[in-house]
Amino acid sequence: MSAPRRAVALVALLGTLFLLGGAGSASAHSAVRETTPGEGTVLKSAPKQVTMTFTESVGITDDSLRVLSPENRRVNAGDTEHASGRSDSVRVPLDDGLADGTYTVAWRVVSADSHPISGAFTFSIGKPSETTASVSAEPAVNPASGALYDIARYAAYAAVALLIGAATFVLVCRPASAEPLRGLVRAGWWVLVATTAALLLFRGPYERGTGPSTLLDPELIENTLTSRPGWALLARLALLAGAAVFLVRLGRGAAAETEGPEKEQVRPKPVVLAVGGVLAVGLAGTWAAAEHASAGIQVPLAMTSSMLHLLAMAVWLGGLAALLTTLHRSEALLSAASVARFSRLAFASVAVLVLTGVYQSWRGLGSWDAVFGTSYGRILVVKVCAVVLLLAAAGFSRRWTGRLTEAEQPLRVPVLETVGARAGGSADSGPGAGGSSGDAGESTSAAAGDGSDEKPENESEPTSSPGARRGALRRSVLAEVVVGVVVLVITTVLTGTQPGRAEIETAAAEETAAAGQRTASTTLIPFDVGTPGGQGKVQIVLEPGRVGENTVEAVVIGPDGGIATVPEIRLSFTLASQKIGPIDAGLTNKGGYWGTSSLNLPIPGTWTMKVTIRTSDIDQVSESRRVKILR
Repeated sequence: MSAPRRAVALVALLGTLFLLGGAGSASAHSAVRETTPGEGTVLKSAPKQVTMTFTESVGITDDSLRVLSPENRRVNAGDTEHASGRSDSVRVPLDDGLADGTYTVAWRVVSADSHPISGAFTFSIGKPSETTASVSAEPAVNPASGALYDIARYAAYAAVALLIGAATFVLVCRPASAEPLRGLVRAGWWVLVATTAALLLFRGPYERGTGPSTLLDPELIENTLTSRPGWALLARLALLAGAAVFLVRLGRGAAAETEGPEKEQVRPKPVVLAVGGVLAVGLAGTWAAAEHASAGIQVPLAMTSSMLHLLAMAVWLGGLAALLTTLHRSEALLSAASVARFSRLAFASVAVLVLTGVYQSWRGLGSWDAVFGTSYGRILVVKVCAVVLLLAAAGFSRRWTGRLTEAEQPLRVPVLETVGARAGGSADSGPGAGGSSGDAGESTSAAAGDGSDEKPENESEPTSSPGARRGALRRSVLAEVVVGVVVLVITTVLTGTQPGRAEIETAAAEETAAAGQRTASTTLIPFDVGTPGGQGKVQIVLEPGRVGENTVEAVVIGPDGGIATVPEIRLSFTLASQKIGPIDAGLTNKGGYWGTSSLNLPIPGTWTMKVTIRTSDIDQVSESRRVKILR
């Protein structure tokens, strides 16, 4: 099989694996599993506390649960705390002697994967009240604070790729001169320090849903520093301090040392590689400990996979940036040996990305339905397409790299081919070092002196000067870097998106929780029969507002706001889309209100509820409202 066909086959294979595996960490945002009292329930007596249970462990603050009276007065009797030591359940005590009416619970917690979530629900004591507390329907995250936080996250991912990738390129590939890459390493270090500090400040407003004006609020900063994401960011700063010392000492020790005819840097000592590896793993761990991998199923394995995935991404994409910088800024040609080393390094990185990506996407998607049925799955498909483009660009880079190394060496040696890598040819890059036949390490030509008559594939093509080949390589690597940045951006978006498995499980948990709770639908309908004193409101309470048997209570409120009596109230339900109804509720006078306990609604949907109020023998009026009946 020719080299282009092998490249196409490998790209297709890797694309398929990424479709199955994708990349990006995965776990679950928390969702409400159960509330006590339940959503919309009407209690005969006041509860002592409000309890909420979530699908995952959550982080809380003192006011994570706020219970508001119908007059919008806070009735918490203490701070919010975890219930019975359970990290997935929270509760707050309530004041004694709560009056009848509808109470609103506004809640805000932080999922185990560091994403804030919020919401509200209501319950009633005695009977639903005409007025309820007003809770604004604002998003869980303030848009301005969320934008600043996301910008810092994006920049931090790019910075860690530059720092780890460029440093690895210097240590492993050993280019003739590391001087052009020192600025790249320094830029990665400084940007990562700055973004980490920014994330520490932005974290408070991001969690609380407040604006950037609260950036320096001491309470928010204290909450951040005592939370798991805050600990991870502090650990990142400490590791960066250690990395600074390591890089400075490494630069001083290797500044003037060269070896061999190609003036390569000396091979670093094992202890140097070990220390650098520990620092890189530690930095990757600060992401895994604070994001998706730290929650959900198989947490230890997921965190390990997430760390390996981040490191492989940094080595590959950061290495591409280092290669491009070397090609543009270094006066000395990049040696064939250095190219061969990056070839093997890039192939290993791609292999790790594929393996960890398969696992992470299985963990995040859970089923094929989630691929196109969830936001996470759709973004993952976009990333797959970008990765395929990246691998295609890598194939062009490999082609031009092979020509460049041929021009540099008078003797032909095995040229290592990898998808996503450059290629190389030197005494230490033979089949034993880079792979086996038929794999990504398959050579394209025979070793010098083996007597083979096979001509290299590109022999028939017009030859070009090393300068032209070098320019073509620069352009192809630049294309890789551009597409790589796009892949990095999509990966960052994935880390902030609820995984498909979690989205499906959340919907199921909410449906299960709703099915197990009795709810009450309260509708207040104004009416006017057109006579003096013939106006008012009728309040209709439908419980539980689900398929099957329901209880109905209808109370008429007169112009003065008091309870009024009327000769008759009729109520019917129609589901026009299914040609069902009208179903007469059969209300009877219960002494002060009209009601029934035997209204049977057969199927879910949005029904039309028609109420007729007769205020005298000849005066009546009918009004209609739409009401949703749940399963």
